[in-house]
Amino acid sequence: MNLRILKSAVTNPWFNLATEDWIFQALDANSHTLFLWRNSETVVIGRSQNPWVECKIDKMEADDVFLARRQSGGGAVFHDLGNTNFTFLSPKDSYNQEANFTIIINALKKLGIDAELSGRNDMQVGDKKISGNAFKHAADRSFHHGTLLVNANMQKLGDYLNPHPLKLKAKGIKSVRARVANLIEFNKNINHEVLSNAIIEAFCDYYGETAPVEELDEASLAKQPTLNKYYEQMADWDWRFGKTPEFSHHIETRFDWGIIDLHLDVKQALITDVVIFSDALNVELIDLLKETLIGIKYNKEAIKATFHELGQGHLEVAAQVNDVANWLIGEMEG
Repeated sequence: MNLRILKSAVTNPWFNLATEDWIFQALDANSHTLFLWRNSETVVIGRSQNPWVECKIDKMEADDVFLARRQSGGGAVFHDLGNTNFTFLSPKDSYNQEANFTIIINALKKLGIDAELSGRNDMQVGDKKISGNAFKHAADRSFHHGTLLVNANMQKLGDYLNPHPLKLKAKGIKSVRARVANLIEFNKNINHEVLSNAIIEAFCDYYGETAPVEELDEASLAKQPTLNKYYEQMADWDWRFGKTPEFSHHIETRFDWGIIDLHLDVKQALITDVVIFSDALNVELIDLLKETLIGIKYNKEAIKATFHELGQGHLEVAAQVNDVANWLIGEMEG
């Protein structure tokens, strides 16, 4: 059976996750394919996760950290250039998950690192996790994705994955933290290129064949319309935020003009229902706030713009509207 080896020269996570989808959906399933890649600083969340629960959105934006949502399930992870990611695609009738793990373990052995399978999804060295894995299957093909910690910044993992303590009641999956280690702790000379070459060598050794390494870059988007379509989806706000499972956000505060007890229901990142309890004398203000919030994006920029327009249109309550806007936006900081 033919082998195909793809390697990304791009560190944009939307490109790399789009390439994974392109590989799964569009590439010839009658070959064993290996794809190697890594991302710039990125929080990648699972398909059913809530970014406001999992991530510090504000800090990520300030530090130019990407947010990406993958097609598969699982928890939130932090990627940087210290992670090496691998993807295997095989025909379903010759898919062998154990073979994929063997290839990675053999590659690490070439670098003097003794790793072993831990449970069904992870690999570890000693008692430290060095790799997490996920799987996906279709009628004619099977897909195995994994991440290897090479020299990842563990401090930043904590910086971006420990969320602001919002009063959020979220449906969906929350991440579980594990004891992890970088491969550089076991081989100080290891890096992405060294590891990639070892995986390619182990891949070819296992199947007894060779194949040229195909370098993928931004020009690939122009050559592959399907890949470009997946890229646009991965980069789109509606995919990264709008696919968030339904959740609620409850906050309460006291202004000098009254108490506001605010309950928001959010579905697909749109505010779908608003309940406000208040002892404010101006009942019309409370009605205006409710009417204004329903139907807008659960997004600080959208709320800021909408409340600014509300204040401009109702100057008699502009000060109170501004109070509520600043408070709500502050509480949304993740």
